[in-house]
Amino acid sequence: MKTLPVEPTGAAINIGARLRGVRQTRRLTIDQVAEMSGLTKGFLSRVERDLTSPSVSTLLKLCDVLGLEIGQLFSVPETKLVRLQEAPRIALGGEGITEQLVTPRTETRVQMIRAEVAPQGAGEAELYSVDCKVEVLHVISGGFTLVLPEDRIELQAGDTVTFPGREPHSWENTTDQTAVVTWTLLL
Repeated sequence: MKTLPVEPTGAAINIGARLRGVRQTRRLTIDQVAEMSGLTKGFLSRVERDLTSPSVSTLLKLCDVLGLEIGQLFSVPETKLVRLQEAPRIALGGEGITEQLVTPRTETRVQMIRAEVAPQGAGEAELYSVDCKVEVLHVISGGFTLVLPEDRIELQAGDTVTFPGREPHSWENTTDQTAVVTWTLLL
């Protein structure tokens, strides 16, 4: 049986950058990590800038301090690309709207919907809510109105509004030009 030779990719794994990212996510200063790990600030700084490689025991100590499994340092984060022309069309209701899901169908933490809303396009006459934690509406171009139970928020290109996902709402484009918006739903 012939074995298949496996060649190294030559791609360096930036362990230091990943350690720094985890430290910052945990809102820890380099001083705090130095104190908890017994390592010097200067050494940690060099490790985070990938100027020096820590020993296995030092790496284990850092992972313990940061609450990180060592294997996570070597895994490649999953990146998925959705090209607009390949994004599936969806229909959540309303008149004069074309919607596309621009996040992967398998994504369970967040969904982003890109919508083109024709002039005078409108959502449901009755306010509705979406089963998510937070909704973020961003206007890319045109004008757009978010209709809430006790308010109407007029938005222009570049405006963003954030509101609870279960807040009843609707929308409309009362302008004479197409509006392009994104709805981001944090699930």
